[in-house]
Amino acid sequence: MRRFGLQRLWRHLAARAATLSRDERRTAAIAGTAHALHDGYTDLIYVMLPIWQGEFALSYAALGLLRSMFVGAMASLQIPAGLLSERIGGAAVLALGTALAGFGYCLAGLSTGFALLLGALVIGGAGASTQHPIASALVARAFAGPRSLRALGTYNFSGDLGKMTVPAALSLMLLAMPWRPALAILGCLGLIMAVVIFFVTPRYPHVAAADDVRADGGAPPRSSAFTMLLSIGILDSAVRMGFLLFLPFVLKSKGASLQDVGLAMTLVFAGGAAGKLACAFIGARIGAIGTVWLTEGATAVGIVALLPLPLPAALALLPLIGVALNGTSSVLYGSVPDLVAGDRRTRALSIFYTGTVGSGAIAPVVFGRIGDTLGISPTLILVAAVALGTLPLAALLRPALTRSYGAGAA
Repeated sequence: MRRFGLQRLWRHLAARAATLSRDERRTAAIAGTAHALHDGYTDLIYVMLPIWQGEFALSYAALGLLRSMFVGAMASLQIPAGLLSERIGGAAVLALGTALAGFGYCLAGLSTGFALLLGALVIGGAGASTQHPIASALVARAFAGPRSLRALGTYNFSGDLGKMTVPAALSLMLLAMPWRPALAILGCLGLIMAVVIFFVTPRYPHVAAADDVRADGGAPPRSSAFTMLLSIGILDSAVRMGFLLFLPFVLKSKGASLQDVGLAMTLVFAGGAAGKLACAFIGARIGAIGTVWLTEGATAVGIVALLPLPLPAALALLPLIGVALNGTSSVLYGSVPDLVAGDRRTRALSIFYTGTVGSGAIAPVVFGRIGDTLGISPTLILVAAVALGTLPLAALLRPALTRSYGAGAA
C-alpha cells in the first residue's frame, strides 16, 4: 500500500512537471538550487564553530559574533539587493550574490585569524542577502495565481533540503581532508553555480504597475494588506525562534539525554521541511487564511500540550509541531505576490524577508529575558499566545486575499 502511494505521488509530480513550460522549469530549478545552496551556506557555520574555536582560541562571545555578522549582513542587505535587481535584473544580482557567498567561504578557508574570518563571513552574508528576495520574486514572476503559492512552497522546501545536505556534505568531507580545503571546495561550488544562474535563468520583461491587473479586474490591494501579512510573518518567526530556544531545556527537564535532544531537533526540522511543502499545497486548496488558522492554532495547541507530556510522548509529538511551526511560512511568502503590484514584488519580498529574519534574530533575546523572569513553562505559554495573536490579523487580511485569489481560495 505504501509503495503504491509513493508511485502514485511520483506519477502526479511527473505529470505536473510535464505541464510546465521550459522557462517555468528553468526558473523553478534555478531558484530551488540557489535556495538550497544559500541556506546550506548559512548553516555551515554551525558545523564550523567548534573547529574555529579550537583553531583560533575563540570565546563563545566571538563565536556568536561570527554567526551574528553573517546573518546581520544577510538580513540588512536584502532590501538594497532587491532595489539593485530592479535596475540591472534579478538574474545578474542573484548570480553576483551567489558568487560572493561562495567567495566568502573560499576566503574563510584562507583565514589566518579572527579578523580575516569575520570579514570573510560578512562577505558571505552579503552575498546570501540576494537569494531570498530575488529567487522568490523570479518564482512569483514565472508562476501566476494559486500556482504561485504551490511553486513558492516548493521553493521554500528546497531551502530545508540545503540545510540538511550541505552541512552533511561538509561533515563527510572533514573525515577525508582538513577544514580549509573543504571550505574552499564548497566555496568554489558557489562560483560555479553563479555562472549557471547568470546564463540559464530566464529573463522576464519588467512589469509596469499599470499592467498588473488582478484576475477579477480590480486594482491590487492597498499596502495595508501587505503590512498585515508582514506582521503575521514577524509574529510567526518570533514564535518559531522562541519555541526552539526553550525546547532543549523542556526536554532536559523530562530526563532527555544529549542524544535525545539531538533527535528531538531532527524530528522538529524534518517535520518543518515537510510542513513547508505540504502547507503550500494545502494553502492552494483551502486558501492562505484557512491555512494560517490551521497551522498557528495547531502550533499553539502543540506547544501547550508538550509541557505536561512524558519524554516518549513529547518526542512523538514534535514532528507534528514542526509541520505546524514551519508550514505557515510557505503560505505567507506565497501570498506576497498576490498583495503587491508586479513592479514592486522584489522590493516587497526583500522587506518581508528582512522583517521575518530580523524578528527571528530579536525574538530569542526577548523571550530569553522573559524566561529568566517567569520560567520556561510560563514563557512557552506566552509563545503559544503569540501564535494565537496571528489569527485576528489573518481575519483582517481575508478580504484582501479574497480579492486576489477569488472567494474560493482565500
